[in-house]
Amino acid sequence: MSNLNGEIYAGLAQVGIADEGDKRAFYARLTGKPGLSLMSDPEKETVVTELRRMGFKPALKRANGRAKLSGPYAAKLQALWIAGYNLGIVRDRDDAALEAFVKRQTGIERERWLRFARDADQVIEALKGWIAREGGVIWSDADLPKKSVMRSMGFKVARAQWAILMPRGAHLFWSHVNDILDQDETYLGHTDAEWIVVMNYLGKRIRQEKKAVAK
Repeated sequence: MSNLNGEIYAGLAQVGIADEGDKRAFYARLTGKPGLSLMSDPEKETVVTELRRMGFKPALKRANGRAKLSGPYAAKLQALWIAGYNLGIVRDRDDAALEAFVKRQTGIERERWLRFARDADQVIEALKGWIAREGGVIWSDADLPKKSVMRSMGFKVARAQWAILMPRGAHLFWSHVNDILDQDETYLGHTDAEWIVVMNYLGKRIRQEKKAVAK
């Protein structure tokens, strides 16, 4: 079930629309379709918007006592923010710091960029542009085969991290990546989870070096 579906169900309960017939009529009035299974994500977003107008207030998840971002676009935005942290350009990896950055840079309230595709896309592009400028990440997939490991976000961030740590050591990148993963130096089957291990490892080194320079 999509996150939007769950949000709609929570909203219906909160505003008091419980009867199945009332739900179908509500959906049809907004989108012309009587059920969520018939709707596109933008149509579901229309339903969420109306529920919010009617008083629906989505509950925030909490982690370690702090409000945690949720919604269909949160994971992508958090991944980009942590990439910035591992490149040494973000000081605080917490969600609250991400929220503050987005508000300063775009003026978009979090209720919108967490739930609506157009606003989320604008924020994602703003973050990617900043990470490219400040962290040296090259996002382009031009001329890369569709199944190339070099298309993954993890590879792109790790390559930029390595350029920060070893500006003249590009030829050592792959062997070092596989050392981190304890893989044979010819290994090229890197998964997203493995790239996270690599990014976190290199990120720790970058932060240590920045801290040493600052002393």
